[in-house]
Amino acid sequence: MTTYAQRQRHRSGFSLLELLATVTLMGIVAAVVVPRLGNPSQVTRARTCHVHRGNIEVQAQLWFRNRSAWPARDLSDIGQDARSFPDGLPRCPVDGSAYEFDSVTERVIGHEHP
Repeated sequence: MTTYAQRQRHRSGFSLLELLATVTLMGIVAAVVVPRLGNPSQVTRARTCHVHRGNIEVQAQLWFRNRSAWPARDLSDIGQDARSFPDGLPRCPVDGSAYEFDSVTERVIGHEHP
């Protein structure tokens, strides 16, 4: 009769149960990770739009501070200033529209994405 220790020495590879558990765990991890690596979600685009709005509002306040006048409503003047936006004026990542600035409220108009 062989002992447990002798059987363990001759054992090679994995059991079917070990392989099944490993494949199942890898499937669960893939199901969670893969969708996050794809295209950015609507929520991510909306958050990016919110960040763009905040950056534009800060740059508009700096523009007013340095020039004693608010930037144009379509932001054409501030958009051409390389110190304000070195990569150019951003566009809304949700719908691709341009941002507009209201000098009365000192805020970007619209772009309230859910």
